[in-house]
Amino acid sequence: MSLREKYWETVPLQQMSEAEWEALCDGCGKCCLNKLEDIDTGELIFTRVACKLFDDATCCCANYAERKRHVPECVVLTPKTLDEIAYWMPETCAYRRLHEGRALPDWHPLVTGDADSTHKAGMSMRGQTVSELRLPVEAWEDYPLKD
Repeated sequence: MSLREKYWETVPLQQMSEAEWEALCDGCGKCCLNKLEDIDTGELIFTRVACKLFDDATCCCANYAERKRHVPECVVLTPKTLDEIAYWMPETCAYRRLHEGRALPDWHPLVTGDADSTHKAGMSMRGQTVSELRLPVEAWEDYPLKD
């Protein structure tokens, strides 16, 4: 996989190759967390309750290629869907940051050259989630994501 040097600083999201797009993911796992929305305020609340396919040890989807088949409500992030979905992504998400005209954080693997830098910086969900299979939806609000 060949990536252009610092491509994220010069190439618009819509013009990135598939490999470049995928490499933007910092591996934090926050997009795989279930979110709750306050119907009165519209506030989005991230929980530590992860999708049933989320692997808490690796911070990866256990079946990324077929995730939509197993989890039909899984949101597939693409340059075309980013306008609608960015709101649901964490503030630290590279896709959201670039979409909003912000730079990648200094701990991002593309910046550091270290694939584990997200975890080393304490920015991932590694070892911090509970599977949605273990909890009823009514209990999700008891597992908020702490800032």
